[in-house]
Amino acid sequence: MKPLAERMRPKNLDEYVGQKHLIGDGAVLRNALTSGRLSSMILWGPPGVGKTTLANIISKQLERAFITLSAVHSGVKDVREAIKSAENNRFFDRKMPILFIDEIHRFSKSQQDSLLGAVEKGTVTLVGATTENPSFEVIPALLSRCQVYVLKHLGKEDLGGLLEKAIKEDEYLKEKEIELKETEAMLLYSGGDARKLLNILEIVINAHQNEGKIIVENKKVKEILQENILMYDKSGEQHYDMISAFIKSIRGSDPNAAVYYLARMLEGGEDPKFIARRLLISASEDIGLANPNALLLAQSTFDAINVIGMPEGRIILSQCTIYLATSPKSNASYMAINQAGRCVKEKGNLSIPLSVRNAPTSLMKSLDYGKGYHYSHDYEGNFKQQEFLPEEISKMVFYEPGRNSSENKLRDRLKNWWKGWYSY
Repeated sequence: MKPLAERMRPKNLDEYVGQKHLIGDGAVLRNALTSGRLSSMILWGPPGVGKTTLANIISKQLERAFITLSAVHSGVKDVREAIKSAENNRFFDRKMPILFIDEIHRFSKSQQDSLLGAVEKGTVTLVGATTENPSFEVIPALLSRCQVYVLKHLGKEDLGGLLEKAIKEDEYLKEKEIELKETEAMLLYSGGDARKLLNILEIVINAHQNEGKIIVENKKVKEILQENILMYDKSGEQHYDMISAFIKSIRGSDPNAAVYYLARMLEGGEDPKFIARRLLISASEDIGLANPNALLLAQSTFDAINVIGMPEGRIILSQCTIYLATSPKSNASYMAINQAGRCVKEKGNLSIPLSVRNAPTSLMKSLDYGKGYHYSHDYEGNFKQQEFLPEEISKMVFYEPGRNSSENKLRDRLKNWWKGWYSY
């Protein structure tokens, strides 16, 4: 018998659970399907939210052939054979097939390159599924040819409804007397993964199959699943809670908590590159100019992880984590770009002062482009007060140095340079 998750796989959009922002009435993906004008796409989201199912539904609704490849088991040869098969279909005037590639982020650059021609010519409509940020894992040339759709975690209401639907409609479960008295434990262990949730339900039901009436309670679920290893799902709710605790521990200068959560993630199978990327962000967002070396070490850590891999990579991650946690902290750079961004949105495209505009042609020079600009290196201390900002926001301060020894020196330097101009 097929697993419960497979038996309950939706066959059309009306049976599909969640992702209303994509397939609800009037939503962008539903509209594209209804019109029949579907471009190649990347479905980005955690496991168990319906990426593969959605790809299947798309092919059925558009009545197209469905070619599927797994990035784990397929190479360039497999991609070329799939494309050749799609090209042969054209001779029979068939609709272009859907080429579904699961875990497309695992494809190398050369493997992704092999898709470009077919996607560009429209030989296939590519549907790639990934749990990783495509900005990092999909080559720019392929990414620019695809629409990225973000699939979200399923909420408690969606997951609870899925459990009720399973016991009422599944050909096997509907023959049993099942009461879902408590579902919190199942939801917790599933981590927002619908497939894992249905697997847990099936395990619990099978453990009580000799009972007349099966009452599902949190205590029973925990007893049955107590052999489950560390309760960490690298793609579920725990994933976000754990990385949040990790970053907040670094921000809060607690190396003990930070390295503990690092160990939790690594033992749970988290991708070390994901952790390294978050360390890079923290180095700028939380430490910044209070210790500029933090960003350099975080970048070196990311590079080293890609070269060395695991398990030795855990030592490098630990070193970087402890260094960031014990560094002085400043979010001044983070706050500066946020404030500048708000200003841009509020004020719009303000006119750049003529003095600091580029003047490569005689026409531009005749229009006073570059007129009045002072070349800083011609002045004492390589500095000259002059206006760089648009007139409407003249003397507006975006960067406020943090209160730490490094930025205190920066503040003194800025005060000396911009005395009477900026309010440092």
